[in-house]
Amino acid sequence: MAKHKVFISHYHADANAVNEFVNKFANEEKIFTAKIVGDDYDTTIDSDDPEYIMRRIREDYLTDSTVTIVLIGSETYKRKYVDWEIASTLRNDSNNKRSGLIGIFLPNKNNRNTTVPERLQDNIDSGYAKLYEYPTYPHLELEKWIDKAYEQKEDGSKVDNSRKLYKYNRP
Repeated sequence: MAKHKVFISHYHADANAVNEFVNKFANEEKIFTAKIVGDDYDTTIDSDDPEYIMRRIREDYLTDSTVTIVLIGSETYKRKYVDWEIASTLRNDSNNKRSGLIGIFLPNKNNRNTTVPERLQDNIDSGYAKLYEYPTYPHLELEKWIDKAYEQKEDGSKVDNSRKLYKYNRP
């Protein structure tokens, strides 16, 4: 299948691990083209309005992406912007088409104890999204995951975007 443009949703405190993922799989292996926000939205979008921020996320980063990968670290589930990015990924309207959705645990010895963001978990439970451990060699598995998520995006019947948006980061 063609190389996909993939939006990478993450918590900025995991930037080193996220950069390693992007460098390895997008830049070196050329499995996908990465669309990534380099900094927390607190410094790039001056607003507390979730609808405005979600619109900017979609316009600036998601519009031409086809799949969103949520890279999950130990604190990712607490972040309002990760929640908003997932919500934006799931929307389907005349200006922005829905993207496929994948969650991948960042390398960690305790992934079994890592909390998955709630909106992502809703969509794993519904069958729309999938959750994976960090890819290992050979990396073709990651390409297959992305292709499956892309194919799934056409079936909106499994999307669950009913949860209220986070207003604040979780403690």
